[in-house]
Amino acid sequence: MDSSNQLDSSIAVDVVDTLTEQTNIFSEFWNSIDWHNIIATVTASVIQIIFFTIFFYIIKVIGNYFIERTFENYRKKKDISTNRLNTLYNLSKNLFQSFVGFFLFYAILSAIGIPVGTLLAGAGVIGLALSLGAQGFVSDIVNGFFLLFEKQIDVGDVVELDTVSGVVVDVNLKTTKIKSFDGTLNFVPNRYITIVSNKSREDMRAQIDIRLLPDADLEKVNSVITNVNDALVPQYPDITEPPNNLGLIDLGNGYYGIRIVLFALHGHEFEIKNAFSQAYVTALAKEGIEIPTNPLKVMQ
Repeated sequence: MDSSNQLDSSIAVDVVDTLTEQTNIFSEFWNSIDWHNIIATVTASVIQIIFFTIFFYIIKVIGNYFIERTFENYRKKKDISTNRLNTLYNLSKNLFQSFVGFFLFYAILSAIGIPVGTLLAGAGVIGLALSLGAQGFVSDIVNGFFLLFEKQIDVGDVVELDTVSGVVVDVNLKTTKIKSFDGTLNFVPNRYITIVSNKSREDMRAQIDIRLLPDADLEKVNSVITNVNDALVPQYPDITEPPNNLGLIDLGNGYYGIRIVLFALHGHEFEIKNAFSQAYVTALAKEGIEIPTNPLKVMQ
């Protein structure tokens, strides 16, 4: 029993000595830390981060203000395309915000004490290693530059890009956003844009066909159409070429009629076509000229 008690006492002493030694090591380590220096460094870094955040926020606000004012002044000039201004406006804001964000990130890393220069050097080596995989990205940037430089498309244009067609929502150096007529938003990498069919750069054609019965008085019909044109054309300044009466034509399926063609600024052709069609039909009906309609066929 005595030997057993002595062994237990020896083990207990060893455990206490070990704990004491570990506690002493931890105490020495804790006391060796220069807490004043750490607190001062952290405080200085936090102050710098707050300062840089406020500084670059002010820079962003001022920059956005000047961009807004600059493009607002340009919009007052009638000889500048609105779509082109919107494109350059979006591009300017995106590039400016990207630069501000980059320099803010750089300043915060420097305030924390991260060696930004070393990181950039390492990024250069990594970028060189990944250069072959970045060919698509470079192609996007180059093609996007020429899309903007050559004014191929602008925000608001109706375009057709291969299998994608719709209204241009945004154009930047990386991608082009096209909103289809069904509401789908398409993100098209610029490198895949090879042929651009821009339907907004030239005046749009509006064609109106009015069917007539074989015994219709063509002279009276032409007189009614002329009167409608004289009354409506001054009301639509978006008409670039006045209505041209092409006369009697074969509409197919045994029908004949009068075809009128006019040109209008893009985006207004449907409105003008509907207005003139309704006015023609109403005026002809008042003059007692019957316009045939397709018979209703019920499928059984």
